[in-house]
Amino acid sequence: MTADRANEASSGPAAPAKIIIADDHPLVCAALTHTLRAAMPCATVLTAASLSAVEAALAEHPDLDLALLDLHMPGARGFSVLLLLRGQRPELPVIVVSSNDHPRTIARARQFGAAGFLPKSAPIAEMLAAIASVMAGGACFPRHEVMRCDDDAKLAAKLAQLTPQQMRVLMCIADGLLNKQIAHELRLAENTVKVHVAAVLHKLGCHTRTHAALLAKCLEAEGPAPHRIVPEAIGAS
Repeated sequence: MTADRANEASSGPAAPAKIIIADDHPLVCAALTHTLRAAMPCATVLTAASLSAVEAALAEHPDLDLALLDLHMPGARGFSVLLLLRGQRPELPVIVVSSNDHPRTIARARQFGAAGFLPKSAPIAEMLAAIASVMAGGACFPRHEVMRCDDDAKLAAKLAQLTPQQMRVLMCIADGLLNKQIAHELRLAENTVKVHVAAVLHKLGCHTRTHAALLAKCLEAEGPAPHRIVPEAIGAS
């Protein structure tokens, strides 16, 4: 994030915007909401404290311009919520706002489809510059981002094949739920769940539910590198 970019974007986006803040910490939501409304008085700022609230907001507000996303919230498993957002609304730019600013976390956010990354400790001016840049169609990541990881890239490519519903099924598998329990959780017929499970295993190149669950663990912000879990699933064609 450069000083030039901050100067160019210091006036904020030119048009009224609709932004959602997805974070389960009330103080963080309140601070971000105050900052955005002060900088963009005409903007509509929504908040969501869980994955289900995020999905409800996506359905209710098809005209969202930006999502500010924390990686830790009820119902989500690290980067799973980012992948769900990208699957449901690929045109919606997402900035990950996290207290975990490890270089690998930043690099993974980019590989999993984020348009930007902001540490929660970032100065207000830097946050507003990043938001303006992303809403103008750009990307904004800290300079200390690590090199691209081939294993994470392969994982991202495989997960991108999953539909949003299949991603939800994968998260249920990762939580150890059986098909009957997944059907109840997602309000689906058990036969439909079986079809989704088979599709998830096939698309991820996993032979068992256990392999798929371990692979999903890689989506956690502090999760292990994919090649340390199930290399045969990552490398499968």
